[in-house]
Amino acid sequence: MTGLRIVGKIPVTRRTSAEKWYLKASSSLVNLRSQAVTEKPWGGVFRVETDHRVELFTESISFDHRLYQQDIAGSIAHARMLASVGLLTLDEADQIVKTLEQIREEIAAGKFEFRIGWEDIHMHIERVLTERLGDIGRKLHTARSRNDQVATDFRLWVRDAIDTLIPLIRKLQAAFVNRCEGDFDCILPGYTHLRRAQPVLAPHYWLAYC
Repeated sequence: MTGLRIVGKIPVTRRTSAEKWYLKASSSLVNLRSQAVTEKPWGGVFRVETDHRVELFTESISFDHRLYQQDIAGSIAHARMLASVGLLTLDEADQIVKTLEQIREEIAAGKFEFRIGWEDIHMHIERVLTERLGDIGRKLHTARSRNDQVATDFRLWVRDAIDTLIPLIRKLQAAFVNRCEGDFDCILPGYTHLRRAQPVLAPHYWLAYC
């Protein structure tokens, strides 16, 4: 089988029906974008705003706002990576990092406005970043998809949650051990398949949770 090599543009007279349809659709898409009124980044082809009931159904900012620290930490790391490979200048990266740090402080202080229409924490941070930095802020998403960003946020959040829970679990384990010291003379029935099987000491029962 030989490969097909195309050089230059395909003559108009030789375009297939599929190619003609694509050109027509692309032209219509440009016209729709010029008439778009929605401010959503994905809403370039829409000529009316999203129904508020749909926004209430699809929003996640009411619960994913808790990901703001991880989202900003991932974006700061990404900005520094882009600068290290020359896709951002050092000045651009510094501006992005400083603005992201300002946004993080504003959210932590309760001075950041959350809006249902902006859907999620990623959109909120991105929107404010680009409002303050313009095209420099938009460069942050070079070489990164939203799916990359979401997956990274979740992983970082779980890691941080584990770090928070470990000392609390250790405190709970210590409480069970301390309880054992006062319950050595307490005998309880041990159950197997909901039936009493043998007597066990209460400390044996407490330590089962450690």
